[in-house]
Amino acid sequence: MSGIAVLSLLFAGFGSAESITGTVTNKTTNKPAVGDDVVLIRLAQGMQESTRTKTDAKGRFTLDVPDQGMHLVRVTHDKANYFRPAPPGTQSVEIEVFSAQPKVEGVSTEANVMRIESDASGNGLHVVENFFVKNESNPPKTQFSERAFEFFLPPGAVIEGSAALAPGGMPVQASPVPLGDPNHFAFIFPIRPGETRFQVTYRLPYNGSFTFTPKLAMPTDTVAVMMPKAMTFKPGAGSAFVPVTEETTAQTFVARNVAPSQSLEFTVSGSGQLPRDQAATGGDNGGAQNAAAGTGTAATDTRPGGGLGNPIDPEGSNDPWAKYKWWILGGLGLAMAAGAGVMLKNNGMRPAEQTANAAPVAVGGANMLLATLKDELFAVETDRLQGKLGEAEYREQKAALETVLRRALARSEKSVPVVSRTDA
Repeated sequence: MSGIAVLSLLFAGFGSAESITGTVTNKTTNKPAVGDDVVLIRLAQGMQESTRTKTDAKGRFTLDVPDQGMHLVRVTHDKANYFRPAPPGTQSVEIEVFSAQPKVEGVSTEANVMRIESDASGNGLHVVENFFVKNESNPPKTQFSERAFEFFLPPGAVIEGSAALAPGGMPVQASPVPLGDPNHFAFIFPIRPGETRFQVTYRLPYNGSFTFTPKLAMPTDTVAVMMPKAMTFKPGAGSAFVPVTEETTAQTFVARNVAPSQSLEFTVSGSGQLPRDQAATGGDNGGAQNAAAGTGTAATDTRPGGGLGNPIDPEGSNDPWAKYKWWILGGLGLAMAAGAGVMLKNNGMRPAEQTANAAPVAVGGANMLLATLKDELFAVETDRLQGKLGEAEYREQKAALETVLRRALARSEKSVPVVSRTDA
């Protein structure tokens, strides 16, 4: 079957719409959101702003749709962005936003997890640090400012990658901003009601031993360290870490209900690497985890290590640590986020503002990602027929999209459902 025939089947049933209407509701006040900017984002040729308008006195809007491609509707409320996918044929959307404040009562850190390993030579440490932030504000509000989420890294850390994941969204690249004092950073990313996740990958100089003195910006339910069994973990005096013995392929140390002033010092020594993603060797567990976390293949994964197998207690009913392990072992899929083109082009904005307005292609689950990939394949075929792509460029783009599409289809067949709390 030809590529055009396959694409025709994939798009069967898609209609067209000349306009999209919608309503924006402020769920903090349960009233219409008046005067918010609403923009239609085209996905077929990259993340391009198409048409724009503002909500009226009843929170309503109408956007002209100039083509039948895949779109996102972006609403900006109190400088924070909210998104709703709009596949071909979409006629109306309902979008919820929240009032935003620099600091919101009810925001806390659920977990801070560090995955540590040495490089193959033993001359450097690679660390992936994950932050799980919950927003249980009542009434619900978004925490958003130039210091929306603050954190500290060890001295000498060189950041190699970072990502953020909004409630119900997909991972996006988000760059931490230095705050002036040493090793102090912030994500300028809206912390919406629900759970937001941040991931930072960094490298540390290493001569066989390194002492970590983690510093917390707010009280944290769980602080955890994961590392290869070949390495040695030594807690400092007064450190609150205790070992978790359930892992068979790595060692884990956990501290609970940690205050910012509490000692968390520990020293790691030796060398070793965490097990690789089982998806790379055909294992099912790694693929299922990647599906749940929205990750890419092992070949495109920038994380040290990878999936370590299914958690014993994925819902955390027996041990709260297990609740986070499912996502930590899967990671946030930095390469997948970049490869899927999920960053918005924010004209006229400073880099920090671009970070704040990064957009996931969110989020009706795997079907939403599949629809986006199908639309991109269609666009590549169209560009080739119109002479906009040379043969070599066409083959390269088509092969890359087909690889991601096959992975997405495979994951959608065997993935464990993920509970989403709000839209991105």
